[in-house]
Amino acid sequence: MRVEQLEELLEERAKDATEEFKRLFHGRGGLYEEWKHLTIDSIDTTLSVGLYFEEESEDELLEMIKRFVFSNRYTTLVVQRRYIKGAPSEVIIGELAQDTFAIENGMKLKLNLLSNQNSLYFPDMKNGRAFVRENAKDKNVLNLFSYTCAFSVAVKLGGARSVSNIDMSKGALSVGRSNHHLNDLDTNGVSFLPYNILKSFSRIKKNGPYDLIIIDPPTFQKGSFEATKDYQKIIKKLPEIASQECKLLACLNSPELDCDFLTELIKELAPDFKFVKRLENPQEFASLDEQKSLKNLLFSRSKTPKEQI
Repeated sequence: MRVEQLEELLEERAKDATEEFKRLFHGRGGLYEEWKHLTIDSIDTTLSVGLYFEEESEDELLEMIKRFVFSNRYTTLVVQRRYIKGAPSEVIIGELAQDTFAIENGMKLKLNLLSNQNSLYFPDMKNGRAFVRENAKDKNVLNLFSYTCAFSVAVKLGGARSVSNIDMSKGALSVGRSNHHLNDLDTNGVSFLPYNILKSFSRIKKNGPYDLIIIDPPTFQKGSFEATKDYQKIIKKLPEIASQECKLLACLNSPELDCDFLTELIKELAPDFKFVKRLENPQEFASLDEQKSLKNLLFSRSKTPKEQI
């Protein structure tokens, strides 16, 4: 696909862009060989571009994106070069508002588009958040690896009775608290607990049993979690902390690990939990190999027939 064809594709996809977050182009899915290094997000009137490795055509690409910005609803262009040490971000056009947030299904979540790491928001998890929101009514929820607590906001909007958010990062939990306030949510019954999950099951258990458990860990985080050896430690504890009809959303975002990695672990270590289905990823995050993309796997401890879940 040439730059001109990419411009035509963006123009087409931008026609129904609104204030809600929308990924206009997901090169990381591998569907466009020459653009595997590129992502483009529409965030209200801001266009956010991610470049994952350097290409000779970068100048030509950015000139096209500038034309696209000026011919559409956008007033701000931010470019992050993730191939440079520190992954610096730069405002190319306009200026960023002091408080920037993504809107997802009406839910507001804080963004930091100038961060040299992640932006505080993972848009590919949209369908996972929609699922828990629809299934949270009157539930006691455990949100492991909660980061900035987007799942917690979703379940509270869905009527959850209580939520325990667990993450080692006090800074991320602080943003999580702000995300609740941003959505006018009462944080009574919502806990923000800076625990090392693998060392804190006795404390986590105190707020149980849980009716809905969300496990959304990093694939690898030095010194705290490595999926290949640590995921099983959490799964072993599920029977102790889950209610008898608990639903489990187990997430995995490793290109190297497929769905069988999780389903086999749970079959072996928590056999009461039966696999129900894999949630589809948002269409705009389509991948050449779906086993390498985000995996959101739903399990149930209930004996309810699958078609009723």
